[in-house]
Amino acid sequence: MRIVVADDNLLTRQGIVHLLGEAGLEVVGEAVDAEQLLGLVRQHRPDAVIADIRMPPTHTDEGLAAAQRIRAESPDVGVLVLSQYIEPSYALRLISDHPERAGYLLKERLFDGANLVDALRRIADGETVIDPTIVARLIGRRRAKNPLDQLTDREREVLGLVAEGLSNTAIATRLHITTRTVEAHVTQTLGKLGITENAQAHRRVLATLVYLRSTQGTGQ
Repeated sequence: MRIVVADDNLLTRQGIVHLLGEAGLEVVGEAVDAEQLLGLVRQHRPDAVIADIRMPPTHTDEGLAAAQRIRAESPDVGVLVLSQYIEPSYALRLISDHPERAGYLLKERLFDGANLVDALRRIADGETVIDPTIVARLIGRRRAKNPLDQLTDREREVLGLVAEGLSNTAIATRLHITTRTVEAHVTQTLGKLGITENAQAHRRVLATLVYLRSTQGTGQ
């Protein structure tokens, strides 16, 4: 897997590069701002990009905007954005238009390099990866006519884990139930949410979008 890393903090960037190298992944470019990142993507056509959300010049959402542009221009390139802050609205913004091959992780996850590598590989496989802390923050928030209201507690729990990007097998292990039971819950949940078989290729991604939108609050 060929990766471009973008972070204006030298120590953070070098730390990420080191973790990727230890995992056998190739870093083909390093960027300090969004424009340099976009240029490296066009030059190297990497498999995936890792970008800090906040980069020069304003340190607001340059990395997120660059990630959205990359997804629009190069849908085969996966993007993983990193943040120090729990910002559910940013996660939703990232995956709303181009949900496949996209992910949002808190930087604290980088203390364990396996989390970073696992997220990259899942993104390369076309999955959507959302930090479990963000998913947990969203659980319990309600809006009028919330489509999740029709789900049982177990179905909501399973859907929350789907939103984290877990496979059926991983969900079964987490909840101490069988994979067949998870499959039944997922099928029942997708049916209740109106996600049809015609969308088979992206049903889990669509379910994630429904979940995030339905639990998105108006404030932190």
